Amino acid sequence: MGFAMNAIEVMAFAFVTFIGLVALVALILFFVDRFQTHDAIRRNYPVIGRFRKLFSGLGEFFRQYFFAMDREELPFNRAQREWVNRAAEGEGNTVAFGSTRNLSVPGTPIFVNAPFPPLGDQFTKSEPLRIGPTARIPYEAPSFFNISGMSFGAISKPAVQALSRGAKEAGVWLNTGEGALSPFHLEGGCDIVFQIGTAKYGVRDEHGKLSDDKLREVAAHETVRMFEIKLAQGAKPGKGGILPAEKITDEIAAIRGIKKGHDSQSPNRHREAGNVEELLNMIAHVREVTGKPVGIKTVVGSEQVFTELFDAIVARGDDCAPDFITLDGGEGGTGAAPMPLIDLVGMSVREALPVIANLRDEHGLKERIRLVSSGKLINPSDVAWALAAGADFVTSARGFMFSLGCIQALKCNKNTCPTGITTHDLRFQKGLVVEHKYKRVARYAQEIRHEVETIAHSVGVPEPRQLRRRHVRIMMENGRSTPMNEILPSYSPVSES
Repeated sequence: MGFAMNAIEVMAFAFVTFIGLVALVALILFFVDRFQTHDAIRRNYPVIGRFRKLFSGLGEFFRQYFFAMDREELPFNRAQREWVNRAAEGEGNTVAFGSTRNLSVPGTPIFVNAPFPPLGDQFTKSEPLRIGPTARIPYEAPSFFNISGMSFGAISKPAVQALSRGAKEAGVWLNTGEGALSPFHLEGGCDIVFQIGTAKYGVRDEHGKLSDDKLREVAAHETVRMFEIKLAQGAKPGKGGILPAEKITDEIAAIRGIKKGHDSQSPNRHREAGNVEELLNMIAHVREVTGKPVGIKTVVGSEQVFTELFDAIVARGDDCAPDFITLDGGEGGTGAAPMPLIDLVGMSVREALPVIANLRDEHGLKERIRLVSSGKLINPSDVAWALAAGADFVTSARGFMFSLGCIQALKCNKNTCPTGITTHDLRFQKGLVVEHKYKRVARYAQEIRHEVETIAHSVGVPEPRQLRRRHVRIMMENGRSTPMNEILPSYSPVSES
C-alpha cells in the first residue's frame, strides 16, 4: 500500500512539474512572439500563431497520404507512383474493376486498338538502333527506354551504384548528368552517356575550359558510349545547374574538379556555343576528339531555333550534325530550380516533340539524327505516346528515382531526402540498400519495355518503334478524341495512312 502511494505521489509531482514547464515555455514564447517584428501572425497571436507554420508543413504529408485521390497529386500522382513501385517489385500490374483515370480530360492520349492484332508468334521485340553513323565508334543502342541524366552530387553514391548495376542487368544506358564520371557509374558495367554540362565537370582544365586530354581520358572507357552536350534542362532552361555547398563532399569536389565550401553554380550556357554555327563546331570537335557519338540536350522554346539548326546542318553537310537530340520538357525535373523557371519557361515535351520530329524529317535528317524524349515520361502510356509522336528513344530520371524508393518528399535540394537518394547524409543513405534497389531498377526498365510492347501489339504493330501518330487519339475540349496525325500530321513525302 505504501509503495502504491509513493508511486502516485511521484507521478503527481512529475505531472505538476511537466505542466509547470509547459506553462513556463509558453510564457517565454509569448514574450518572444509578442516582441519579434518579422512575423505578423506570431506578433498578433503569440504561441498559437506558431501552429500555422507547423500545420502548413504537415499539410503536404496529410494531402499525400489521407486526402489526395489517386489521380490528383502533382508532379506525379499516386497511381503513377504505384505503377512504378509494382513494376520495380516484380508484382503484377493488372488492376480490377476498371480504370480510375478520367479519360475526358483534354490532352489525354487514347491508343487505337486494331481489329485484327498480330498473333502471338507475330510479335517481335525492338532491335538495337544505331546512333552516330559517322563516328569512329558508333553506338548500337539496345533499348528504347533508358536512364536520364542524374549527376553524382545531385544523387547519392548508393543511388548511382544501384542505377549502374540495374542498368547493366536491364540492358539500358545510364546518363551521368552534368556532375562528371564517377567510379560508381562505372562499377556496374552498364553503357554510359557522359553529359558535358556548362561547367565542364570532369572534362575541364584549371580555367574551367573544355580539356581535350580529359575528353580522351573519359572516352577511353569502353562503356562510355556517347557524349551529350547539355544546353538546357527542363527544371531550369536558361540557368545553369546548382549544387548546394552542403552537398559537396571531398569526393564530389575531386570528381568534378571544384572547391568545397561554396555552392557550385554552372554558367547558363557554354561559352564555346553562342550560336548555331558555334554549336555545330563544338559537336564536331568533341566527336573528333572522342571518336564517339555526340548529341545535345535542350528544352524547346521556339521552332525557329531548330529550323536554323537544321538549315545549317543541311548547308554544311550532315557530318556536322549532332548524332542525337534529347528534348526535355519545361515541366521541371529532378534538379532544384527557381519556381518561375519550373512553372513558366520552356515548352512541354507533349507539344515540342511532334514539332521537332517534323522539322527534323522535313530536312531529311530522320536517319541521321536520333530523337530522345524526356520530361515526365514514367509510365508505359507515356513512353508509347513519345514513340508514336516521333521519338527514337525515351529517357526518364524521376521514374527511376521512384524505382529506387523515392516517395516524392520534395526534399531533393535540402540534403535531407528520407530515402537516401538525393542526400549525402550517411544516416539517410543507409536506407538505400544497393543489393536490393538495383534489382528494382532493372525490373522497372524491363516492365516498361514489356508493357509498351503490349500497347504496340494492341494497336496492330509488331514492335514499339512502329507506333505512329495515327495509332493515338487525343481527347479534345469538346469531349471527343481526335487522331494525333490529324492534329499535327507527320512529315512524309507520302501522306500517312
